[in-house]
Amino acid sequence: ESMSQRKFEAPRHGSLGFLPRKRSRTHRGRIRSFPPDRKNYNPHLTAFVGYKAGMTHVLREMERPGSYSHKKEVVDAVTIVESPPMSIVGLVGYIRTPRGLRPLHTIWADHLSETCRRRFYKNWARSKKKAFTKYAKHVSTEAGKKEKEHKLAKLEKYCSVIRVLAHTDMTKLRHVGQKKAHIME
Repeated sequence: ESMSQRKFEAPRHGSLGFLPRKRSRTHRGRIRSFPPDRKNYNPHLTAFVGYKAGMTHVLREMERPGSYSHKKEVVDAVTIVESPPMSIVGLVGYIRTPRGLRPLHTIWADHLSETCRRRFYKNWARSKKKAFTKYAKHVSTEAGKKEKEHKLAKLEKYCSVIRVLAHTDMTKLRHVGQKKAHIME
């Protein structure tokens, strides 16, 4: 008893652009390539995080000469993306090497919010919530401040690319029942 077979040919089901059809590795997307840095531009942020809040539809006038629907109103499905405010919590400086970019230093902010520190724990409720407490204590001392200034001077002198570490403000999102912030570079 062999498996049943299709009797006739048929067009394929679904677009090959969505292959492989499997669960994504991470819930949050990642930036696969940053736009090239231009020397004559002022430093600016090139990406931000957005969360899908839902879908709706819009009524618009189609502009497609030659189409039957040209100059007619059509209904299109649209996705609503909510982008919460982001807070900058650190800097990463990169040196250009023959094998690509190499991180020189990472400098964190003196104070990190609770939503950001939740990211460093699997279970926040059961943890002792000690992340970055020793770092904050060290940076508040005179030696810590001097060390931070020294690192910043090194970043300014040697680094060809400087990127910021930013996290989303999860308290501003209504539809996402999550308190743990997403951190991205």
